[in-house]
Formats: sequence, structure tokens, C-alpha cells
Amino acid sequence: MKGNEKLTSATETVGSASAPAGAKLSWRKIWPYAAVVLLFVTISLAYFYPASFDGRVLFQGDVAGASGTAQDVRDWQEQSGEHSYWTNSLFGGMPMYQIAPSYPSTGTLQTIQDVLTLRKPVYLLGTYAWMLFALMGGFFLFLRSLRVRILPSVIGSVAWAFSSYFLILIMAGHIWKLTALCFIPPTLAGMVWVYNGKRLAGGVVMAFFTALQVLANHVQMSYYFLFVMFFLVLAFLAEAVRTKRVRSFLLSTGVVIIAGLVGVAVNSTNLFHTYQYGKETMRGGSELTLKQSGNVADQASHENKNGLDKAYITQWSYGIGETWTLLVPNVKGGASGYLGYNEKAMNEVNPAYAQTIGQMNQYWGDQPFTAGPVYVGAFVLFLFILSCFIVKGPVKWALLAATVLSILLSWGHNLMWLTSFFIDHFPLYDKFRTVSSILVIAEFTIPALAVLALVEIVRVGAPILNRERAGWITAAVLTLGASLLFALVPSVFSLLSGEEEMMFREAAGHPEAGAIKTALTDVRADIMAADAWRSFGILLACGALLLLFLKKKLQATPMLIGVAVITLLDLWTVDKRYLNDEHFIDPALVSQRAAPLTEADKQILADKTPGFRVLNLTVDTYNDATTSRWHRSIGGYHAAKLQRYQDLIEHQLSKGNREVVNMLNTKYIIVPGENQQPVPMLNPDAYGPAWPVSSIKWVKNADEEMTALDTGSLSRSIAVVDERFASDNLRKLPALTDSTASIRLTEYTPNKQVYETSGAQAMLGVFSEIYYPHGWTATIDGQPASIIRANYVLRALELPAGQHRVEFRFDPRSLHITEAIAKTALVLLLLGIVASVLYPFVLRKKRPTA
Repeated sequence: MKGNEKLTSATETVGSASAPAGAKLSWRKIWPYAAVVLLFVTISLAYFYPASFDGRVLFQGDVAGASGTAQDVRDWQEQSGEHSYWTNSLFGGMPMYQIAPSYPSTGTLQTIQDVLTLRKPVYLLGTYAWMLFALMGGFFLFLRSLRVRILPSVIGSVAWAFSSYFLILIMAGHIWKLTALCFIPPTLAGMVWVYNGKRLAGGVVMAFFTALQVLANHVQMSYYFLFVMFFLVLAFLAEAVRTKRVRSFLLSTGVVIIAGLVGVAVNSTNLFHTYQYGKETMRGGSELTLKQSGNVADQASHENKNGLDKAYITQWSYGIGETWTLLVPNVKGGASGYLGYNEKAMNEVNPAYAQTIGQMNQYWGDQPFTAGPVYVGAFVLFLFILSCFIVKGPVKWALLAATVLSILLSWGHNLMWLTSFFIDHFPLYDKFRTVSSILVIAEFTIPALAVLALVEIVRVGAPILNRERAGWITAAVLTLGASLLFALVPSVFSLLSGEEEMMFREAAGHPEAGAIKTALTDVRADIMAADAWRSFGILLACGALLLLFLKKKLQATPMLIGVAVITLLDLWTVDKRYLNDEHFIDPALVSQRAAPLTEADKQILADKTPGFRVLNLTVDTYNDATTSRWHRSIGGYHAAKLQRYQDLIEHQLSKGNREVVNMLNTKYIIVPGENQQPVPMLNPDAYGPAWPVSSIKWVKNADEEMTALDTGSLSRSIAVVDERFASDNLRKLPALTDSTASIRLTEYTPNKQVYETSGAQAMLGVFSEIYYPHGWTATIDGQPASIIRANYVLRALELPAGQHRVEFRFDPRSLHITEAIAKTALVLLLLGIVASVLYPFVLRKKRPTA
């Protein structure tokens, strides 16, 4: 039997009869899948060879930047065995919900994930290779759910997994984002199986992988793929109406909803607290209406009180012309970085301008900066365009609609009318920034449709050349023709960014400006042309294989193997530009770079006084967490910090308001000393961990509360309190005249603080701990007490006269409720898995024997 006869259409009618559920398994059926697993393991390990075998690791920017975060929680858990859901290591204090979301209910699920990705019981795929394996395995399941044969499914899996963006994510340290993407294709596979009639197995698969992708805690990626699911459901509905199987469609839809709810419920603890916390972060907006003229960051934070500002959301928008990176990765230069690092490109530069050109950016797109382009493979894109003409059925239209939407929305402020519509009218869309990342949908749909086109070519054979002539011509013009155009005329697009265009216009009078501009555009033209020729060659090579098959000079299987190899090499070599063996270093060096222990740190660590904080002025204070590794920092690094603290940074701390630094109990300030070495300075004016105040300054709103903290307005003896926290007792509280009144910290852990108070009269005590309205409780001598907010971000309590024991504890009741829901859902999921495994055997026993 010829290779092309072994392949069936990948677009069979939705809901058609499937193979008998009770069919016997045999080695003949199992070994192809075992071979695929072995192939995926080999490819995954090979990409990271030899680094992963040498024990070398990546220095990932985002991971390193946040490496010190929550060190106090880790230390406390090691010391006591107790896990804290609050950390004091950064920004004065914040919940752990978006730092390291780990809950008892998800432990079993994480173990199963580790087994499936070959990290348990043997750590076979290590720190990075497992992600490539999971990407390929998940996409393979999706294509198999569409009834694509094994070999083309392998091709599609490789094309998906090695799309450049995913390797760039690994390099940047966006591991949770990539983990979510690993489990999205098999989630969709489960949904497709449900609509194809395999409701029990499909529902279990969908619920299980929904649980895994949500466990990854990157809601943005899961949110984007809801669009894909929506379009697929519309496709299934259209097919159900056409075939008069609406009742079956409705039943399957019910299963899909239940499966999704179970998968989500398994993560209910994380999801609820992410939602709750999100309202208190920058995603939730600020109460302030104050603006600082010229302060863009402040305006971006406050113009939209219900979510992120549009300018902030669309800051990273993919350029319309930049979309050609899907075909030619260097159409805008690739990644940001000095041209001087590109020795090959610099060889042709006039030596007189080499130094200047070497300091220019290799990337000339209009994003602020980029770690690399989104490249899906030249021939993969050719097949995708061809699929728009030759692939039939509603699934094609669903995937095509998702592709178009993804590309249009990735343009962000370059197509602002559409972006604004989604920000204004689609729930949660305004909570996510970096709109260019929605291209992950196109990275999914393009290889999927490319494989469906490949299958259709093999199924139909030579007649498809004449039958779909318009499709072949369109695909050739948009890929082969475009590559040739870019190679011959690279200046078809501007070779300068918008900022550079402005810079050269302003420097028009400079005698050498024109020559420098010409030298710069020449070197960039060479970079673009070289990559365009590369894509052109790949298209010719794969096109030749396809032509040989259609002319019956080559059978399907060798043709497909040839396409697979060329596609892998194409993507592999581009990926290696952004993640290669040179990026891997010894783990000890990573630790040193991520958490350097300076002499200043050692001196501060010798101070065992509990509860004080540190301000480090030798680093980018509010975008660096290295200080958090060793101390409780008033700075840090996190994308979802509390909005109140962000307000404090913008309006007070960034202005150097010393009294606000003091109220945060900043005992040490690290400053540059001789040779720029960090030196600790003792701050004798720090207010301490808690203090009684003489009087209360009542304010009407957030603006007045913030203004009351301005330099010259704040002191240790006054508490600034919003009127919303007023009570009759507080309003009647007399001025404190007892000079012996005191509040002493006696016990300090991340989730618990204990104080002893003493005073001859009732008073208001202010505690230098960050106010958070969800989860913190206070008791005075064991009796519940109401926490109020003071000085915009701190906690305060009304304290009775006499000696008392005050305790703050972070143990949200919501944690216990959501954990009960999550564990119940997990039991249902595990029962579903068992039922789906046993069901075929039950059917086999019921089948009548001859």
C-alpha cells in the first residue's frame, strides 16, 4: 500500500461514528505512539544538549529579577514546617497568591503533571526539555483528535513547539506562561473528542488539561484561547445544524461545560484569590485622581480606574509590517541588541562609522524592545495560506477566524479602534498588557491548518494542483514572492524605527548624519535580505518535495519525512539565535548574579532586631528583588504589586519623601560608597515596628490621604486616616498625653506578628505593616479587633488603656472554603479518569461472543 493511501482526511464530519470504544489494544497499535514519545524525548533533550547534561542552567532575566522574592516564606517553612500565604520580603509586604501559588489541593495534580512530563519518578527531562516535550505531546493529541494520521501530526507538533516565541519565553524566564501553553492544545483535543461523540473520555481529557493549564496560573494565555474555543463551538454548531444533530451538539456542549467547570474548580483556591487580589493591584486601578504633570507612569496607572490604562496595555503592540516575521524572522532585525555584537553584519560597515553603527539597535521595529520575533516557519506559513483554499469544513473556518483575530489584536495601538472595542467591551481584556502576546493563537492555528492542508494534498494527490489553482498562486505569491521581494528590495519597509526617523530628521544639519543613516540602513538591509533568501530557499526545498510527490516521483511517506526534517531544521536554527548553549552557565554563577551577598548585606544581617526594612539605592529599587533575598525590602520586583503601594511609590517614595521611608520602618539605607560598592547607612529616624500616635488627622478621600503624606505634612505623632474607617470611639478618642505609652514587637513571622502594648489611656496604634483588607485578622487579648488603614498603606488598631497582647494573623477563611471545593473537584476528576480507563473493558465484557 502506498504512503498516500494510508492517510485519511483530517476533516471528517464532526460527530461521525468513531472506532469501537472497546477495541482491543495490541502492540501493533501501541508501538507507533511509543515511537512518537521516544522521538519527542530525543528532540527535546537534543535541543538542550550539552548544557542539560553538564548541569548548566540559564540566567533568566525575569526569574533572576524575582529570585529573592518571598525568601522569608521559604525560610519560615524550612524552620517551622508552616507555609505562609503572605510575604514581607518585597514592597513592604504582599500576598503570595501571584508569587508562588501552591495549595494542598493542587499537590496531587502537580505530581501527575510531573509524571506525564517525565520529571518523576526519574528526572529525565530536567528543567527545560520537559516543556518542549509537553508542547509537542499536547499538540499531537490535538491533531489526533482531528483524526490526522501520526506522521503529519508529528510534523504539526514540531512546528508548534519550535515556533520561536516559545523558546524565547524559556530564555526570558516566562515559565508559567509557557506551561499554560503546553496544556492548552490537549484541552482543545478533549473538547473535539467530546463533539466527536467520545463524551466520557473527551470530557475527562478536557477537565484534566483544563486543570493543568489553570494550575500554571497564567490567566492571560487561558483567556486568549477562549476565543479559539468559541470559534470551534460555532463550527460544531454549524455542522450540527447542517446534519440535523442539534440534540447531540447540545448534549456534548453540556459535557464540555461540566468538564470545564471541574477543571476550573480544581484550581478554585488559586482562581478565587487571584481574582480577589487582582482588584487590589494595578489591574484593579487606583482610587487616586491626582496626576503629576509629565509623569507618564503615574498617568498610565490612574487614567483607568477599573483596569490597566490603554497606553499601558498596548505598549508592546506588534507592528503591522512586523507581522511579516511569521515568514522572515529578521524582517525587523530580530531581537533588540547592539549591532556591534553582530560581527557578520558589521564586516561591511565603513570603519569610519563602525563605532557609531555598532551602538545602534539591530531591531528597528516600534516595540520598546523585544527578545525576538514570532516566526512560525516559511513553509508552514505557505501551507497555512494554501489551507484557506483547499481545506474544507467548519473547523477550517474556526481556526482561520481565530488566526485573523489574533493578528489584528496583536497590532494593538496600530489598530486602535479594534483594540479599544475589546478593551471596553470584553470582560477582563483590560486586565492584560503586552497585546502582542495574543499571537500565540496564530502560532497554534497556523501549524494546525498547515497540517490539514498537507493531509488534504496527500489525500487528493495530483488533481489538487489544477482544482485549487488560485490557492497555490496566492500561497506562492505571499510567501515565495514576498521572500524574493524582501531579498531583492529590503527597503520595501522602512529600515529605521520611528524614533530613529525623528532622530535623523533633527540631526539633518549635521555633516555626517546622512552618511551614518546610509551606513545604518545598508547594514540592516543586508540583515533582512540574508534572512529573506533563507526563507526563499526553505520554500524552494519543501516546494520541490511537494512537487515531486504530486508528479508521482515520490511517495507520501518520504515526502512527509523530508518536510518534517526541513521544518525542524528551519525552526531549530532560528530558535538557536535566541536560546543556545552559550546562554547556559554554572548554577553557582546564576546564584551569585541573582542574589549577590555584599558586605553591606552581611552587616545588616548581623542585626537581629525583628521587623525592620531596607531601602537599597544601589539597584533599580522598584524593579529588582535581589535585596529581597536577604532583607525585608521596601522595593522589589513584581508585575502585580498592590495598587496602594504603587501609588505610594509614584507619589512619595520616588520623590524621596524621608518621612514615608521612616514610617515603613526603614532602618537601613544601602547607598553607593567608594568604587560604587554598597554601603549600609543606619537610619536613626525610622519610626519602628509600631507606635502610638498623639492625634488623628481625618481625611475625606484617597487624594487627601495621599496629600497628607507629602513632605513636611507627616510625622510619627499623627495618623492620617480616611473617614470611611471612622467610628464613634475613634472620633471621641482624646489626644494622647501619656509619654510612657508604648507598643513593643515580641514575635515576627511572615504571617503573624505579636505586640505588647502599654498605656494609661486608650490610644490609636499604627503598625508598620502593609494594610490588605482580605485575610488579616487582629486580636487584643484573644478578642477580635477591627483593623483600620492609616497613612494610606499601614495598619492601625484602637488600643484600650492598660497592658495588652495584640496579634495579627494572616489566615484567610476563603482559603479553607475554596480548598474544600478544590479537593471535591479533584476527587471527581480522579474518579472520571478511572471511569474512562475502565469503561472500554466493561464494553468488551458486554460484547456478545460468536
